[in-house]
Amino acid sequence: MAKGFTVGSFFARWLFAAVLVFGTYNPTDYSYIDWILAESTAFEPIVAIVGIVLLIGWIVFLRATFMSMGWLGISLGAALFGCIIWLFVDLGWLSLDATGAISWIVLIILSLILATGMSWSHIRRRMSGQFDVDEVDD
Repeated sequence: MAKGFTVGSFFARWLFAAVLVFGTYNPTDYSYIDWILAESTAFEPIVAIVGIVLLIGWIVFLRATFMSMGWLGISLGAALFGCIIWLFVDLGWLSLDATGAISWIVLIILSLILATGMSWSHIRRRMSGQFDVDEVDD
């Protein structure tokens, strides 16, 4: 595997974030939330295992995102995407009555914020030349 950060490595992180987000919930009937809320679903080992795997994924992505971007960075990213949605509504490209479309857009934005959080240290190093160090071995 090549060293360094590339557009491809960002898209790989985004793919994993999208699988996590859309696997947990999406507006279709094919998500973990819909699965566990279905009347036909009994709490069995496979349900628990999938839930724990999703929880681990969320913890990894959220921790990395908060460590690299912090509340301010996440808030600014959410505000940027919120203003883009506002622009789309203002231009007439998106209707506030289209709740399904807005749900999909919000989920895509969430996956983009998580992927950016996983990639932010690499992006910042590319832009500034400075490394982020969380732990140093003595």
